[in-house]
Amino acid sequence: MKIIRSPAAMTAWSEGLRREGVTIGLVPTMGALHEGHRSLIREARLQCDALVVSIFVNPTQFGPREDLTKYPRPLSHDRAICRQEGVDVCFEPTVEAMYPAGFQTTVIVPAVARRWEGEARPHHFAGVATVVTKLFGMVRPHRALFGQKDFQQSVLVQQLVKDLNLGVDIVVRPTVREQDGLAMSSRNIYLSPNERRRAVVLYKGLQTGAKVIRTGETDARIIRSAMTQVIKGEPTLTIDYLAVCDPTTLEPLSTVRPKTLLLGAARIGTVRLIDNLAVSAIQGQRNY
Repeated sequence: MKIIRSPAAMTAWSEGLRREGVTIGLVPTMGALHEGHRSLIREARLQCDALVVSIFVNPTQFGPREDLTKYPRPLSHDRAICRQEGVDVCFEPTVEAMYPAGFQTTVIVPAVARRWEGEARPHHFAGVATVVTKLFGMVRPHRALFGQKDFQQSVLVQQLVKDLNLGVDIVVRPTVREQDGLAMSSRNIYLSPNERRRAVVLYKGLQTGAKVIRTGETDARIIRSAMTQVIKGEPTLTIDYLAVCDPTTLEPLSTVRPKTLLLGAARIGTVRLIDNLAVSAIQGQRNY
């Protein structure tokens, strides 16, 4: 496995393979890899001839009071996972290489970013859109894989690629969960044992919303109320938002549609949890 830090060297490596007709896959990460990342890497390995995993803690997607300085950076652990999974290149650029002196361009996707995570974290998605655009330009992948846990991020990236004609095939893979249902996240290590036991209540709230839809309920207010009741039953969780929305536009719905997304975020201690469930209705029968 190669370790490449220079953007120019990364592009040169990719361009050489592209000239030979090799399909290049990219799994963009901020490191602290877990089984969710591993599932993306394994899928990319199956779909692509050559595979790059980028490891870069992107400062531009952190707010001024967020956890940039303490974000986990277990680089040896991350490299070991990449080697185990047959990754060809770990791309590990420095902040100075990604944002050199004089850097001034920001990429925004305003309609997708204005709600939910975008409202809670105003600078976040501009940082995500900018770094993803730069990574695509440096790595030149044919295909890039993202996880469904960050659903709004995946919608934003797909819109970005479409609008800017970037020519990258975006693959979104299902959320990988712990045995009790908690969505895997690099930030879960911040949870105390007691918080960890309670954190799954967000997922249980979303599951309740899906069950209410499955009974035939279509009123989004009633569905949100059912989810809220479950989560408020655990007083250590503070709800940031719970939404019944369109999975394509992320706009809130008043009535359930054949394809509906349940979206939620909550805080417990110092940790902010996000999760979602996609709900499909087929011939009046709703499942998830």
